[in-house]
Amino acid sequence: MSRVVVTGVGLITSLGNDLATSWAALCQGQSGIREITRYDSSQHRVHFAGELRGFDPLRYMDRKEIRRNDPYEQIAIATTKQALAQAQLQITNEIADDVGVYIGSGIGGLNTQHEQFKILHEKGPDRISPFFISMMIIDGAPGIVSIMTGARGPNWAAVSACATSGNTIGEAWETIRRGDAIAMIAGGAEMALTPIAMAAFDNMHALARFNDTPESASRPFDATRDGFVMGEGAGMLILEELEFAKARGATILAELVGYGSTGDAHHVTEPAPGGAGLVRAMRRALQKAGLRPEQVDYINAHGTSTQYNDRTETQAIKTVFGEHAYQVAISSTKSMIGHTLGAAGAIEAVISIQSILTGIIPPTINLHHPDPECDLDYVPNEARHTTVNVAMSNSMGFGGHNTCLIFKRYEE
Repeated sequence: MSRVVVTGVGLITSLGNDLATSWAALCQGQSGIREITRYDSSQHRVHFAGELRGFDPLRYMDRKEIRRNDPYEQIAIATTKQALAQAQLQITNEIADDVGVYIGSGIGGLNTQHEQFKILHEKGPDRISPFFISMMIIDGAPGIVSIMTGARGPNWAAVSACATSGNTIGEAWETIRRGDAIAMIAGGAEMALTPIAMAAFDNMHALARFNDTPESASRPFDATRDGFVMGEGAGMLILEELEFAKARGATILAELVGYGSTGDAHHVTEPAPGGAGLVRAMRRALQKAGLRPEQVDYINAHGTSTQYNDRTETQAIKTVFGEHAYQVAISSTKSMIGHTLGAAGAIEAVISIQSILTGIIPPTINLHHPDPECDLDYVPNEARHTTVNVAMSNSMGFGGHNTCLIFKRYEE
């Protein structure tokens, strides 16, 4: 099996529209959670989210392309171009057949659906956009990225709710390892901040309702947590077969060494008791990586700020890591950017890689009243400077999906 390395990343979050801006804010413990400005939320119970601010798609595509692509596709394109630029990877005709694209989204073109249903009811069927389908479907993102970059290798979209882009990155890793590609563009994008999505998540009692203090509403592992905060964003990785990357003189950011994916077969929204599915995902990832639990320095937790998730993930970490569970640094960056659904795994993969490169672990902010059942080291409120050689990133999704990715400092 080939070794697979990361040579470029792209990142857009509610804290910034590029890697540098987002990362600096994360390390400072800033919150990107604000009052919603995109639509009138006055009739809703929840008025805040991790909304993208100041993103200009014209930096990445022309006006015609903007009109023909949903906002989730636009940020997928943007982060792809960011990642390719950092990797300095030119997808030439000579290698295009061996470069693939795996990009996922939990919900896809929900903004377009919202707009087009309104047009249907107000103006009639003749006014529906001929681009509606390609803007709505989740595989629109890898499709348009393939067209724009010329990548002709394996191409598909994953959908596994909030585990989606953990799966796209893991499966891209497997694709390179087995020899079906020499490089992959892999990640996820989500722009689901719409009235219907917010109402639906709120009506299932999943969202936090701290309207008076939105910046502190996402509080993973805190005893006062009452739900997750909706977020938007995208994360993208350039994965390459090691020898190909070395031959072209690429700068290697980290090595992806482990991936586990499991299903709970338990409940559509509640995780399996004790986090049994996540336990198996973490153990599989560690086994593939050839690592012992005590070699993991940092876990970027799924950490949604819901009662079930935070308690269950804590139990799963204790089961896998034993005594080391109390020594390993854990944090939930959703405390700052909200829950980006299908993009979460990719965004948190980028953050995990950055922790290896910089020796900085972003904090779990808003952790002021520790839950007695969540008694591990969640790097509360302030970033930590320490050596990170191995970082694990967990994702869990409605439907009982679990993924685990393990990144390692690159060594010859």
